Amino acid sequence: MSADKYEMVVGLEVHVQLKTRSKAFCGCSADFGAAPNVNTCPVCLGLPGALPVVNEQAVMLAARAAISLGCTVYHSSVFARKNYFYPDLPKGYQITQFDEPLATGGTVTIDTGAGERTIGITRLHMEEDAGKSVHDRFPGETAIDLNRAGVPLIEIVSEPDMRTAREAGAYLRTLRQILQYLGVSDVSMEQGSLRVDANVSARLKGEEALGTKTEVKNMNSFSGVERALEFEFTRQCGLLERGETVVQHTLLWDASKSEARVSRTKEGSNDYRYFPEPDLGPLVLDPDWLSMIKLSLPELPDKRKARFASDFSLDAEDVDKLTADSELAEYFEAVARATGDGKAAANWVMGEVQALLNTGKGTFDELSVRPADLAQLISMIRDGLVSHAAAKRIFSLMAESGKPAAQVAHEHGLLQVGDDAALAGWISEVMTEHPEESRRYIGGERKLQGVLVGFVMKKSAGKADPKRVNQLLVARAEAAVGPG
Repeated sequence: MSADKYEMVVGLEVHVQLKTRSKAFCGCSADFGAAPNVNTCPVCLGLPGALPVVNEQAVMLAARAAISLGCTVYHSSVFARKNYFYPDLPKGYQITQFDEPLATGGTVTIDTGAGERTIGITRLHMEEDAGKSVHDRFPGETAIDLNRAGVPLIEIVSEPDMRTAREAGAYLRTLRQILQYLGVSDVSMEQGSLRVDANVSARLKGEEALGTKTEVKNMNSFSGVERALEFEFTRQCGLLERGETVVQHTLLWDASKSEARVSRTKEGSNDYRYFPEPDLGPLVLDPDWLSMIKLSLPELPDKRKARFASDFSLDAEDVDKLTADSELAEYFEAVARATGDGKAAANWVMGEVQALLNTGKGTFDELSVRPADLAQLISMIRDGLVSHAAAKRIFSLMAESGKPAAQVAHEHGLLQVGDDAALAGWISEVMTEHPEESRRYIGGERKLQGVLVGFVMKKSAGKADPKRVNQLLVARAEAAVGPG
């Protein structure tokens, strides 16, 4: 079998939990991590007589996402009941939108590594989440946690425009970045606030007609999506090559075994018996309200990348790293503006700041080193007040204490020492402690000068002026050799 004969066709359905305090149609908390079943009420459980009320904040966030993706947002849309039985859906139906969604159209532009491609958005609609089945809490039993039932979602359905697993991964990463910049969601796959269903089919290269698709669910990482698509595409190619038929199934991805297994035969829309939600009228949006949302949108990743490259003269690799996350980008920009040195700011933010965050000691909001303090530290290096080695020590102390750079430098005696007498004393001590390196340096091995400077910097706890140390070492070597 040769998969080279076939082409992958992928469309993605991305479910995004909106960042609201309460659920889509009731006042229950939408927070993640509460004890099971504490965030429930008659409305989200669908008890008789309970009436849903639309969460205005959820509508605003959904509209914000739709406008940013270039969708047409309709002034009137309709909620519908999607009827199906599932253990974690006690109502027996999900409130969603069907034939009259909030928005249609729109695009996401991705970088494939070999150029840009534009992926179409079919629709963006609002809906509520179901509950959660818990299989590992009680041996041999399945528990149900309904805290998530009724949490507001948007579902973003793409056109079947992706042709490789890599393109699908690029689409998801780009979409997630846009949503994170917009602040409409936590977009945390670990907490289930961003989930992906992938529709995949295979067809002979050059054919226009779409093949029979299958839907792969239960993927909790972008790399998992890419691996699942490769697995399913290969499986379908095998079936087609043997003259067998691809059946429209829903598949569950088992990441531990890197394989997909059939969950159920794929339903069509008729199986859900959609009808307009009788307890909710049409969702009518005021044009002026939509205009106000449009005006409030933040700068999105593509524009920020272009501006960073222009304003701070950074290369594409640095710009990509600094704009990967909106909080990171804002922190960097604040440092760069305060110092007037974009490259130095980029090096410190991508180096010491990222390393500090990677230790798990908080978020940008909790970071003890404020942008203005880091800018002061960079300025002190530029002005020759502290060495790079001392600056790293100062940064570490700033992270622990939250104190400004200048205060830390004074309190810990880390200001740079340029006094020749002090430097000469440290040099003499180093030469005594490292006689072999010193003998060879004086004897002409000038490449050892850097080693000796390093010893002096260590001995002085980073306080020595390395430029002056270099000059004094040269002078000492020349004096030992004598006039030529």
